[in-house]
Order: sequence, then C-alpha cells, then structure tokens
Amino acid sequence: MKHFKFYSKEDILSLTRIRRFETRIGERLQYLKPGDEWPEVLQEHPARYVLIGIPEDFGVRANYGIGGTDSVWLSFLSAFLNVQSNDFLTGEDILLLGRFDFGDLKFLIENNAYNEEEKINAYRHAINIIDDEVENLVKVIASSKKIPIVIGGGHNNAYPLIKGVAKGLNKAGVIPLSQINCINLDAHTDYNVANGRHSGNPFRYAEEDGYLGKYFMVGLHENYITQNVLMDIHNNPFIDYVSYEDIFIHERRNFIQAVAHATGFTEDSYTGVEVDLDSIEHVLSSAATPSGISPLHARKYVTFAAQDAKVAYLHICEGATQLADGRKDLSTGKLISYLVSDFIKELSHN
Repeated sequence: MKHFKFYSKEDILSLTRIRRFETRIGERLQYLKPGDEWPEVLQEHPARYVLIGIPEDFGVRANYGIGGTDSVWLSFLSAFLNVQSNDFLTGEDILLLGRFDFGDLKFLIENNAYNEEEKINAYRHAINIIDDEVENLVKVIASSKKIPIVIGGGHNNAYPLIKGVAKGLNKAGVIPLSQINCINLDAHTDYNVANGRHSGNPFRYAEEDGYLGKYFMVGLHENYITQNVLMDIHNNPFIDYVSYEDIFIHERRNFIQAVAHATGFTEDSYTGVEVDLDSIEHVLSSAATPSGISPLHARKYVTFAAQDAKVAYLHICEGATQLADGRKDLSTGKLISYLVSDFIKELSHN
C-alpha cells in the first residue's frame, strides 16, 4: 500500500500525555508490532475494531468545496488517545492501524494544474487512486471479521468503504453477495449524478456499481436536495429519508424515531454507519451549517445505530480543524473522539 503509514508504539505514545496514577487509551490500544506480517496478522488479532485515518480533501475540492478535511485526523487522534482507559472503555479491543498520506498527489495537482477547472478535474481523476487503496485496505479488515472505524477526509470515501467492506464480508462468508446497506446522518444526500468522483456522489456510484443495497438518510435539509435527485429517491424503493424539517420543524416524528426508521429500513443486512459532520450545527466543515442537529443528537445517533443495526463499519467525515479559507476550530477532533468512544462502548455491550 503505497500511501498508507502503519503506526508504531512510538507514534502512538508521542501523542499520548502520560500522567502518574492515570491510564490513557493510547497506553492500552493495540498496534502492529515490528515483524508482524500484514495482512496475515489481522486474521488472528484479538482486536474487534480497526481504526484508520484518511486525511485528504480531494473529494471536497473536486466538488467545488473549501478544502481542509485533511486537517481533522491528527486533532481527533490527539483527543482520542488521551481519553481515560477505565471500565467504560479500556481501549484494548481497538487496533490503531495507521493513516493514508496522499500528499504527493496533492503536490502534483497544486503545482501542475493551470487553472481551477483543471485542478477540479485532476482531483476527480486522483480520487480513483484513493478509491482503490481504501477499498483494498478495508476489504482486508472486513474479511478478518473486524469493524473498520474510518476518520477524516471527504464523504467521497464512503464509496470505497462500502465496496471494500461488502467484498470483505462476502469473502469471509458473512454475506452471500458483495452488497451492504447504509444509514447516513447528513444534511445532504451525497447521491448526486455520477459525473466524476467527488464528495457529492459516493452513494450513487456505490449503488450503480452494485455494492449498496438499501440507503437511508437522516436529517436531510430540504433546501439542499436537487429536484432530480429527489425524484430519483422517490422512485427508488431501496432509498428513503427523514428530513431535518420533518423532525425539528414539523415534528412529524422525533429524532430517535427517525434513527429507528433508518435501522429498521436497513435491518435485512449489514449496514455502514455514516456521520457527515456538516449536519451538526456550527461544526467546522466545507458546508458548515448554522441550523443543524446538536452534538448530543449525533452521539445518540451513533449509540442507537451501534445498538440496533448489524454494523459493518463507522465512517465520520467532512469535519475540519482548519479550512483553506483560514477558519479554525480545534474542538472538532474532540467531538469525533466522543462519537467514536460512544459507538465502541455501545457495540461492545451488544
């Protein structure tokens, strides 16, 4: 894997603030040791969850968005490794595998494209490389019957996640076909037309290529659904949603009822759990919203999904600690840390 960096014990401890009379997650979670043969070692590894980072913003830039989703991984990791290891969450069941680094591709694009349109086309082309490498990695994780937890980058990475996990679960004999379902907490459908890979169309590509079965969206903003996509959704029995307005403006159902609808709709197969951070009010992202769900709602969503769905993976994306336009918010990584720990705690109790 050309662009993947495996983390060592030294890498982990360099981000862990060790204090007397305390034990942090960074001191207890698992990592690959020198001499471990990848990927063979994963088959017998005792960890249930495999944590990886995809710090990139290719998909966002390719969708005419503001770059910066490559900034949140390190912030998240610094927060998560310093969570207390205790009876609620020891961390021993987590393997921190490492992160991708596509900096060489970004350097080539930024220094060789003559104008903005050329850059966008180049990023869309480069996403195919990201797709292949992410797919191959998560396929190995899923075929080892472990749950990938993927942090950082744009929502474009949902496509290789769905594809890789579906293939991996099929290879392991867990599902008969290379196809899984998905629930997505998002202000946007990310089901736009397949006009080149970017952060706005991963679920369209996954469906058209036969890897996505059922797809349910929680909290869509009615102002940002294009009419053609809305018609496609209404004409497809395998796709459904509950809008933000249905929940919070018209109060046709409450938030947990909406999430329960999502897990019920997708209960026939293993299901990927997606969190797009631009659905959360005032969280820094390319499409940050002044009117969204609260962090508490997001925490309840991942907890309920872990409790009620046949979980295939967790993907938290689109957040940033610093955007290309200069905006900063260092708390985004800590929010993701809460979401990941909530998810693992609940799933570990099942």
